[in-house]
Amino acid sequence: MATAPGTKDSAALLLFGPRVRKSPYFDATLRYGAKAFTVYNHVYLPTSYSSPVEEYWSLVNNVTLWDVSCQRQVEITGPDASRFVQLLTPRDMSKCQVGQCQYLVLTNQDGGIVNDAVLLRISEDQYWLSPGDGDVLMWATGVAVNSGMDIDIFEPDVSPLQLQGPNSPHVARDLFGAWALDLKYYWLRETTLDGIPLLVSRTGWSGELGYEIYLRDSKFGDQLWERIMAAGKPYGIAATAPNTIRSIEGGLLSYLSDISQRDNPFTIGMDKFIDLDQSDDFIGRDALKKIEADGAKRRLVGIEISGDPLLASNEHFWKALSNGHKIGHVTRCAHSPRLKKNIGWANVAIEFARVGTQISVAAPEGPRAAVVCEAPWIKPEITIPPLD
Repeated sequence: MATAPGTKDSAALLLFGPRVRKSPYFDATLRYGAKAFTVYNHVYLPTSYSSPVEEYWSLVNNVTLWDVSCQRQVEITGPDASRFVQLLTPRDMSKCQVGQCQYLVLTNQDGGIVNDAVLLRISEDQYWLSPGDGDVLMWATGVAVNSGMDIDIFEPDVSPLQLQGPNSPHVARDLFGAWALDLKYYWLRETTLDGIPLLVSRTGWSGELGYEIYLRDSKFGDQLWERIMAAGKPYGIAATAPNTIRSIEGGLLSYLSDISQRDNPFTIGMDKFIDLDQSDDFIGRDALKKIEADGAKRRLVGIEISGDPLLASNEHFWKALSNGHKIGHVTRCAHSPRLKKNIGWANVAIEFARVGTQISVAAPEGPRAAVVCEAPWIKPEITIPPLD
């Protein structure tokens, strides 16, 4: 429910109609207690089952299942698929093997970030882009129009789930067998489960051990959900939403929050994922070379915020200030129950990006002191330990 404009007590129900799609797991998420949703890539995304802190502890201590069908895949196939994928990103994709995944940014002609995504190379001439919130399908289709390349671009019937948390390898082993433990970080495998066609990858947005399970036929959505929940019951599985607290701790950035088209890879610390000297061309190459030569004007930095624990994440960008003057904005922030600190990310002018710089943030209740700090605070877990 949302309060209607210009009223104190009345409320208005937000209605979207069929243009906002329900995932194949939508009914299951309601059965398991989803109580709030947002719209992400034109699809309902559960944002709450219990509380952010309770869901955080489920994620870092046990195992969680997320409906992230909103990660609508963009499939690129055809004889020129590899050349076209390279055109979209400044990351050198020449070493990406079949069965491998890569994190990448998509840049425009000015070097700005159109989106970030995980790329999955399924076969020699078949790729999936798994993007953040934004119309990557439309962007890629537009780029293809005058590219002269022999490719097909479309949205396949693919609906991901994320199985995340330290107990996720136990659940994956029980579902798929020992190969799930041998699957390397950022690699994938095609498989089936009870006749359900799937692709499984060792990826995720949690900062914890985890897998993404890509359903390749939406009619099996409810069956797959219940199968995973049953396998996870001995390990304390819980249905949750993607967790903002853990993603902030681990430096897992969110498109349209931490990243926008006004940012370039140097701004957000992703210059390690670009190669300006590769032989193949890509969109934004000249602009990024100039930005590198001139130096980035802004930087995304970790900050620690003083005062009482934040009761909720910020719903809008807070101003970042120095001596009362705006120097940027806080992109996301939250209280970490594990660190017992208020932490976040801020996009600030480069002269304020040095670790130890004292700034303030315009929180809703009033200004709070903050300091630029080393980040991420808790690095992502990658290695699966030996299981009992």
